[in-house]
Amino acid sequence: MPAEDHKRSIHRLLVNRILEGPGRAPADQRAAAFDNNAKLPEPLRVLLDKVATKSARVTDADFATAIEAGFTDDQLFELVICAAVGQSSRQYEAGLAALAKVTADTGSG
Repeated sequence: MPAEDHKRSIHRLLVNRILEGPGRAPADQRAAAFDNNAKLPEPLRVLLDKVATKSARVTDADFATAIEAGFTDDQLFELVICAAVGQSSRQYEAGLAALAKVTADTGSG
């Protein structure tokens, strides 16, 4: 198996596990966190958007607000992982697409 196929296979296993495996957070919330979906409940949306797009700005207050809204530490841990893996997956795919475009453009010119 080529190295890139092996990496993609491992990545698929990771994504399947965090989205479809057993967990404390509901599967639909894990999927929404992975997709950085704006339809998440307010305290989660703010926290997980920061995790995905502005991680240096995540504060204890973001977590405290989500806990006050009824989310447990275990649920928040899972949702943060989903948000981070989702964002890194989007960035990886965008990078591969850009490389493919440059390679195709260079090959045709």
